[in-house]
Amino acid sequence: MPGSKIHFVASVVCAAAMLLRGLSAADAQQNAGMPNLTMKAGQAWMEMGDELLPPPSGAGPVTNDPRYPYVDNGRARRTNGQPTYRVADLNNPILQPWAREEMRKANADVIAGKVPFRPRERCYPAGVPGFVVYTLVMPFDFLQTPKEVTIVNEGGPEIRHVFMNVPHSANPKPSWYGESVGHYENGDTLVVDTIAISTKSFVDNYRTPHTDKLHVVERFRLINAGKALEDLVTVDDPGTFTTPWSAIQRWRLVDRTLEENICAENNYAFFDYGVAPLPQAPKTEF
Repeated sequence: MPGSKIHFVASVVCAAAMLLRGLSAADAQQNAGMPNLTMKAGQAWMEMGDELLPPPSGAGPVTNDPRYPYVDNGRARRTNGQPTYRVADLNNPILQPWAREEMRKANADVIAGKVPFRPRERCYPAGVPGFVVYTLVMPFDFLQTPKEVTIVNEGGPEIRHVFMNVPHSANPKPSWYGESVGHYENGDTLVVDTIAISTKSFVDNYRTPHTDKLHVVERFRLINAGKALEDLVTVDDPGTFTTPWSAIQRWRLVDRTLEENICAENNYAFFDYGVAPLPQAPKTEF
């Protein structure tokens, strides 16, 4: 509707102001020295890539099988080539046998020319840590208040809530983005600890599965004089992986206004994936 984008942003700002007015001395003490991830109006964070990068040391994430080079849409346009889908490198030793077998089946479909399941194309939530490699074309915004940090990916939109300076619930109910609690560390890092992530989600863009034991810790910090943002992700799931592993994702600061972006729900048969077609009205209703 006319003015809806302005209304959406204004509502977020209003909510933040109301929370800030309720800031207690204890809250201020706990959140002292926090990095400012909430950028000024007209700016946002844009992913530098939709791959989890290897960590400085230790076990790293699943990557692409070098026998089947991955070509994204941008590279295909630049080279006048054909885009491809990802094929996971199953030689990564972090994978338990059952997970490797599940991914082998997904690889076989791609190699056979089929279109794989990708959350963004079906309007599915990306899960954690899949959220940080969800899409290259939609920006991220952070809303920081004393009791909560809200992370918004404009596509969808997809929203994560991080509750600050509190412990995890005793028995959190599994959900797409799980239960995230956080705190600030060393005056420059937002630490986000997430559990209870739905097993319907995938860990990354390679359709890497996980169990209900998945535990993800992220450390967000500003780099490059505040012009870039880095997230060091640590993943632990003894039901799926042979060892904990880490990865890195980065964003760059761009001039971009947060806008409404509504994904079509129930899009199960996009590219003939699944059994149900996208609902369509037989005639106009207005």
